[in-house]
Amino acid sequence: MIIAVDGPTASGKGTIAKALAAHFGLPHLDTGLLYRAVGRQCALSHGNADDPLDALAACDFPDSLLDDPELRSEASGGLASRVSVHPDVRQALYERQRKFALQPGGAVLDGRDIGTVIAPEAAVKLFVVASVPARAERRFREMQAQGRAVSLAEIAADLEARDQRDRTRAEAPLIAASDAVLLDTSDLGRDEAIAAAIRIAAARQTSKD
Repeated sequence: MIIAVDGPTASGKGTIAKALAAHFGLPHLDTGLLYRAVGRQCALSHGNADDPLDALAACDFPDSLLDDPELRSEASGGLASRVSVHPDVRQALYERQRKFALQPGGAVLDGRDIGTVIAPEAAVKLFVVASVPARAERRFREMQAQGRAVSLAEIAADLEARDQRDRTRAEAPLIAASDAVLLDTSDLGRDEAIAAAIRIAAARQTSKD
């Protein structure tokens, strides 16, 4: 069974995807981490994330970079959004994601184009959303817990800018698959959101059997 979990930054899709993987006993891939690694490598190489050639060169990042805690920073998230608009970057990472999705037994992948591009045949497709204020507050608490100095207003502005880039890019824009189930986590706690996602996935799995 392939489970595709898509949605904007800080909507809760990563937490939900990990929980679904644990519940159904499937491997999990945070595809956004791949783009964050490309963005981070671009910065480390003193490249320009908005330059398609610099961004493509950064796709050849070492696997060890995926363990870099800096990938979870707001800066890396912004870079990921910038490099992801380049078609050549998306193609370079496509095969890696596709191979993971098609492994025997299935998998859970979360990102922004899993249900529409990477695994359109997924048995379960979730599109997780939340309001900008709710997402900004969550990210603000995360940053505070990590000791990072950032304002709530800055986070909200960054989220809105990322949403705009992700939704309007020519290649694989952030949109819900026609058969995806919308899950709004704006007013849901972590456990509530996970429980709702498991119910949706279980119901979809049953209907496919």
